[in-house]
Amino acid sequence: MVRSRFVVLSVILDALFVNAGIVAAFFIRFGGELPTFNFQPYVALSPLITVLYLAAGYIFGLYEPERTEGTWELARAAFQSVTLGMVLTVAVAFFAGPRFFSFSRLVLLIAWAVQFVLLIGWRSLLLRFTSVLWPEQRILIVGTSDLAVELATELEHRAGWGYRVVGLVRRAEPEDEVDSAFPVLGSAHDVARIVERESIDRIIIASPTAHREIIEDMALNNESDVRVEVIPELYEIFIGTVDSTVSDIPLMELTRPAAPGWYLSTKRLLDVITSLAALIVLSPLLLFVTLAVLVTMGWPVFFAQERVGRRGHTFNVLKFRTMVKNAEALSGPVLAEEDDPRITALGRFLRASRIDELPQLVNILAGQMSWVGPRPERPHFVDRYVEEIPGYRERLKVKPGVTGLAQVSGGYATTPERKLKFDLIYMYHQNLLMDLQILVETVRVVLTGRGAR
Repeated sequence: MVRSRFVVLSVILDALFVNAGIVAAFFIRFGGELPTFNFQPYVALSPLITVLYLAAGYIFGLYEPERTEGTWELARAAFQSVTLGMVLTVAVAFFAGPRFFSFSRLVLLIAWAVQFVLLIGWRSLLLRFTSVLWPEQRILIVGTSDLAVELATELEHRAGWGYRVVGLVRRAEPEDEVDSAFPVLGSAHDVARIVERESIDRIIIASPTAHREIIEDMALNNESDVRVEVIPELYEIFIGTVDSTVSDIPLMELTRPAAPGWYLSTKRLLDVITSLAALIVLSPLLLFVTLAVLVTMGWPVFFAQERVGRRGHTFNVLKFRTMVKNAEALSGPVLAEEDDPRITALGRFLRASRIDELPQLVNILAGQMSWVGPRPERPHFVDRYVEEIPGYRERLKVKPGVTGLAQVSGGYATTPERKLKFDLIYMYHQNLLMDLQILVETVRVVLTGRGAR
């Protein structure tokens, strides 16, 4: 949280000081005046100029505190940023057309020096006269190789940013003793217990062979949001991206958020618009099905059942009733099966055509569900699967959906383990194009009846 606030503050102040530097350069160049002929082109281009300078700052790490922790690193990043910003501004003024040629190039040269001083100055003053205390990150390193010890040492040198290496973990028992100043707290089998005992915030794996074991242990035994990273091997770089570096050691995060914030916001906006439109367009069909259920099966028409949504929050999912009354009165909660005798003839058609799911448009509009996502399951089964299936808790990190990759890629009554694999594939590769593809595939499934028995 402190880091994110620092980044926001940095962006706001840089935007102000970049423009203040240009205005100050105009005063210096024109003897305390702002000639309209020369100043107007800057005013017209100022929003774009601001974006270009901020982009340059991002490129050279001005908004990554760890990359500018020393005076030299800060000066170098500021020098590179204002230089690139000036070059981009000159290019924009040149290509913007004749009316912008009056943007004084000498002003930009003066502004370069003023901006350089301002960008370094406010950061130096902030660090000198305020006590920015970064929250402690308790780090556990899996591995005892020379690379693991080097990484631990580099992190300790960055203790000012809140890094604290609690200790190392052996890959497996037995293993040679480690000659380092960092304690060895156990083996890879003990990671989950060490995380809980030592209140670990971040795990860095320097031993690739321990990946699977540690990820499964964390999924089964730990509910806290622990960041897990790995020093990647060549094959992992082929299938992923390097997220950060410590000195010259690359790190790849294995527990990154399932989707970026912009995607989630866009998806929510589309959910609201399309669900509301669908309710209006499909209202005749909804009314017809309501009457059909009422005539053939009686009251109630709708079926509300408690399901588990994002972050484990429960809600009532809505469907048209497809089973006989009190279907689970004697059996208790059980999963639907092919040729389930509890399903009525009309109910079988509604399920095959997915029409029974249409009342969930209300759940989408209320924000409890999305069009696409893992299907929500009942608390009884979620509790069981969390205990029995490694990684099942992961699917609770995203909002459930009316349809999903598991529904269009597998059968209606496929196993929970197979559904989970499809759900995790969707979670960590989701994008708007994939959502559209799943929706189109859902229409195909509805029309052909494949997988919906």
